[in-house]
Amino acid sequence: MNTGIKFDEQEDVLVEDEINTNLTSQLIVYNDDYNTFDWVIQCLMEVCDHTHEQSEQLSILVHFKGKATVKTGSMTLLKPMKDALVERGLSAVIESMVED
Repeated sequence: MNTGIKFDEQEDVLVEDEINTNLTSQLIVYNDDYNTFDWVIQCLMEVCDHTHEQSEQLSILVHFKGKATVKTGSMTLLKPMKDALVERGLSAVIESMVED
C-alpha cells in the first residue's frame, strides 16, 4: 500500500570518546562466595600489576566492605583489565565519573 509519504532512513550512532579530561574511571571488584582470597590476590597481581601486599589488602577490603576500587585510570587502560578479571571469574565493573 503506497501512502505517498516518503520516510528518510536515519541511523543514530553512539561514539564513545574520552574527550573530557576530567573523566576518571574506577575498576571495582565485588565480593562473592566463590573465589578464594588466594585466587583474588593472584588475579590482582597478574592483571592489575599490584604487589602481593597491595593485592592482599584489596582482597580484604573486597571481602569486608563488599567491593573495592582496585585501579583508577582511563577507560582504555581499565577495560582490558576488567575483561581479564571477569574471564577469571571475578565480579568486576568500571564506573566513570566527572571530577570538578
